[in-house]
Amino acid sequence: MKNTDLSRYSCRAEAYEASEDTPSNRSEAPTIGDVINRRFGRRDVLKGALGVAAMGAIAGTGLAAMGGKKALAASASFNFSEISHGVDETHHVAPGYSAEVLIRWGDPVLPDAPAFDPMNQTAAAQATQFGYNNDYVGYIGLPFGSDNPERGLLCVNHEYTNEEVMFPGLGKQDGDAEFAGMTKDLVEVEMAAHGGSVLEIEKVDGAWRVVSGSQYARRITALETPMDLTGPAAGHDLMKTSTDANGTRVIGTINNCAGGITPWGTYLMAEENFHGYFWGDVEGHPQQAALERYGVPSAWYAWGRFHDRFDVSKEPNESNRFGWIVEVDPLDPTSTPKKRTALGRFKHEGGELIVNGDGRVVVYMGDDQRFDYLYKFVSAGTYNPDDRAANMDLLDEGTLYVARFDADGTVAWLPLVQGEGPLTAANGFPDQATVVINARLAADALGATPMDRPEDVEANPVTDKIYVMLTNNSRRTPEQVDAVNPRAENRFGQIVEISAANGDHSSTEDTWEMLVVCGDPADGEVGAMWNPATTENGWFASPDNCAVDNQGRLWITTDQGSGWSRSGTADGVWALETEGELRGTGKMFFRVPVGAEMCGPKFTPDDTTLFVAVQHPATDGTKAYPGFERNSTFEDPATRWPDFQEGVPPRPSVVTITKDDGGKIGV
Repeated sequence: MKNTDLSRYSCRAEAYEASEDTPSNRSEAPTIGDVINRRFGRRDVLKGALGVAAMGAIAGTGLAAMGGKKALAASASFNFSEISHGVDETHHVAPGYSAEVLIRWGDPVLPDAPAFDPMNQTAAAQATQFGYNNDYVGYIGLPFGSDNPERGLLCVNHEYTNEEVMFPGLGKQDGDAEFAGMTKDLVEVEMAAHGGSVLEIEKVDGAWRVVSGSQYARRITALETPMDLTGPAAGHDLMKTSTDANGTRVIGTINNCAGGITPWGTYLMAEENFHGYFWGDVEGHPQQAALERYGVPSAWYAWGRFHDRFDVSKEPNESNRFGWIVEVDPLDPTSTPKKRTALGRFKHEGGELIVNGDGRVVVYMGDDQRFDYLYKFVSAGTYNPDDRAANMDLLDEGTLYVARFDADGTVAWLPLVQGEGPLTAANGFPDQATVVINARLAADALGATPMDRPEDVEANPVTDKIYVMLTNNSRRTPEQVDAVNPRAENRFGQIVEISAANGDHSSTEDTWEMLVVCGDPADGEVGAMWNPATTENGWFASPDNCAVDNQGRLWITTDQGSGWSRSGTADGVWALETEGELRGTGKMFFRVPVGAEMCGPKFTPDDTTLFVAVQHPATDGTKAYPGFERNSTFEDPATRWPDFQEGVPPRPSVVTITKDDGGKIGV
């Protein structure tokens, strides 16, 4: 049960060199680096800047032909004054904009919620209050179907907890400390702080507020929210437990990272690093190979000490019931969330949808671990804009695909369908349920391309381009240096752009290009690739989440973990040009306080508000923060953002960003 504190206290365990983030993929399929080496030539890659011809081919534009920055400014899509790199105790936004806290950890969600009391937390109180570490943010205009930009539902994921700044007098709680300070009561506060919140919000006199006592208000938790298992894995023997003999009902959801909003007004919660919640011994376990492929158990939390279902030695199948996309109907707070197993089980970073030209819905998903895969799901049925009820189970039937990136610039989407190719009973896949439960093993068998931590994936409905955030891969060796990661130990990440063939997102063969390779372009050892118009503040590291606004423009948020000091700046929001002569130019818009990560982002339908989520302030990398240079605790945090009151701990919060003149963001 050995555990290292860096991986335990990261939003993404894979962000650090720790025992838990050792890649679990033993596939011998060519990595994306191998593919790019064949496509562009390894000698050019090793130079760090590829050369003009390869740069043009990989970035999709003739970068060398561009003029100076003044000449390019006229074609910029984004009109705001860039802020500077840096790190301090508070947040910063571009001049002419206001960034206001909408809701904080512990604020009331349900009408009976008590006032936040950090010194006397209980699971009962937390189950009615805004949860911890807000990640994904989704917006649905009210009344539904109106695209109202000033009144709507905000759907927010709560990914995980940081006990050292959450509970007084506790300090670090991990395997090395043997979770000495954790009690059943504290564990259940953590469980209640996970999951999601549904809020009704409205804009009054130019300012956003939460509607108190809303009929839509809801908390979804890991402690007590029942959920249905649907789709091909529902009722399978591998889903049955001592408390659920039918294998169709599970309590709660965990490590909810990014997500999505469907056209029919439901909210998708992506279960990411579920492996970190399980204890036990897998030696001799009937599913040992599969559990090891998923990193189960990793024991980041003490939950398994007090709840047998989080101990695989006691409940062998419980971990199979996590790692799914969960669909919630936020318009009905009494509805039962559904885990849609047709979309596969892995460390889901998100679940963004687009309606294809033929009416089918396509969901793009990343599996956030080094050397894991990119997926998409294509529904069997079609979306009916006039019949919400007819759409409610669209995600139960369809085809799950995994991506193989080829050297000729194509992407082959390989179907994870039992009986096709190697996915046979003889190879350990006797039915479709086993295929989706062990989607990683099925993708291994198909020869999918191992990627560098695919996180958020979003389609641009204006251009039919798909943007894939590849956060980093510090496990890359010098022998694997390539164009997509033109350095050993890739710590800065990159963004790949896929073009749907003829605008058809159900296509099984698309094309791919590189958009940017991240890091400091002024450092030749880094080997970054940006448009020359990018300023010293416009480059970023470790792209994580993204949003396409309603004008088709791309916005990026970052997650550097404890490594922010390598870039010299806190995480934040950057605008990124994707078309024309400025393609590949970044521009810094917002910055989080020390130790925090930037999540969200989400625009209102008229682009006049940008919602962002500031996660785990005061935790990551505070040892590198000048003048502080130590780990934060409840009593001694690196920042007390956003309250800045003595005795009040740092509080993860959702922030609204608006333009002071009321106009569209970035225009």
